[in-house]
Amino acid sequence: MNDSSVKLGYVFYLALAAALGGLLFGYDTAVISGTIDQVTSQFSLSVLQQGWYVGCALIGSIIGVAFAGWLSDEIGRKPAMFLSAILFTVSAIGCAITPTFNWLVIYRIVGGVGIGVVSIVAPMYISEVSVSQYRGRMVSLYQLAITVGFLAAYLVNFLLLGVSQSHSFASSQFQLIFVDEVWRGMLGMETIPALFFFILLFFIPESPRWLVVRNKSAQATRILEKFFSEKKEADAVVSQVQSNLASQVKTDWHQLLRPGIFTAVVVGVCIAILGQFMGVNAVLYYGPSIFKDAGMTDPLFCQVLVGIVNCVTTILAMSIIDKVGRKKLIYYGVSGMILSLLMIAFYFAFTEALNLSVYFMLSFFLFYVFCCAISISAVVWVLLSEMYPNSVRGVAMSIAGFALWIGTYLVGQLTPWMLTSLTPAGTFIFFAIMCLPYMFIMWKYIPETAGMSLEEIERYWTKRK
Repeated sequence: MNDSSVKLGYVFYLALAAALGGLLFGYDTAVISGTIDQVTSQFSLSVLQQGWYVGCALIGSIIGVAFAGWLSDEIGRKPAMFLSAILFTVSAIGCAITPTFNWLVIYRIVGGVGIGVVSIVAPMYISEVSVSQYRGRMVSLYQLAITVGFLAAYLVNFLLLGVSQSHSFASSQFQLIFVDEVWRGMLGMETIPALFFFILLFFIPESPRWLVVRNKSAQATRILEKFFSEKKEADAVVSQVQSNLASQVKTDWHQLLRPGIFTAVVVGVCIAILGQFMGVNAVLYYGPSIFKDAGMTDPLFCQVLVGIVNCVTTILAMSIIDKVGRKKLIYYGVSGMILSLLMIAFYFAFTEALNLSVYFMLSFFLFYVFCCAISISAVVWVLLSEMYPNSVRGVAMSIAGFALWIGTYLVGQLTPWMLTSLTPAGTFIFFAIMCLPYMFIMWKYIPETAGMSLEEIERYWTKRK
């Protein structure tokens, strides 16, 4: 797209609407932390059942990403987001009124499927409606929304716990949900943003690029005319997409094996799964346990600091990603991650011998979160949403997203074992080592996509030997 005549306000509105799916992603993931003890006590859960309660939504996410790309290619980006909004709503209401633990798990899995679908479709939609000059920061809205969702969940948990301790309701149902069993209210409050997301989707159009792929160019042109002050710009975008599609066959799995495209798919899978083994989710999920082992007297407060740094840094990353470029952010950020991970390992290995202050570890821990949020967390969804051809973008993103969630699941399961078997020092050294292949892949195989149109990125891969 020619950026000179683009109506940025309208494009930003579309990106913001789709990014609300990221807020639901973040809320659904983080809200569980405030309910674990209450649910465990109420249903007399064993250790294994407690782990299943925490991890069942992740199984749903893996299921969701497995078909999200295919589904969005078949029925469109907008209907797929509608589906995710419905799944989030059903999950939230179901968790609030569930009669048994088994039904609670089922509703959590339903919400997890919603996470899986929206994690693929929302950034893909944002990428396809954005202009190349601003695409990075537009897609980064999705990552920002996830971090805001985390903070919103922590805040709702805190406020509802206060309500349950100081209020009572005449309605027996309200008394049950918001006082007697307040975990129901914590999980159920997701209904509000889920319904808002559902309603907002009625007021955004389908992705014009998807419409062109489906031979609906006239409809795509009418939508694109809202993006530009001049009609010829809309016609130019449609012509460019049609030109790229002219030499392509019908969308199917065989296209993923085409020279260049297969390389892009493999590279996407590698950066998706490697990113999880660099300590990102281990820090977010097990931060309180790590802080406790480090000797912090208030580990939950430290985790709040992690959330604040994560959110503020994501805003910074969003403002500079198109100016600095994806690759530079990765080089600088991952280098800082390696340094901070090694310093955290140094603390755990030598704290007794050198009598190191716990604030030494906390400082590098927060620096790690900063480096992570400004690099791989901000860049991964941008890259995955823009590096594949129009005709296979949904399927290819599903493959990469599936790898990402498999990596997340493995890290979630293995981190407690690694902290025990490898010791905290060994675990953080392992995370630092895993940063190296990630850096190599970014340097060797991935182009700098800042400022490139999606069609130019596609030509890069198809021409690559």
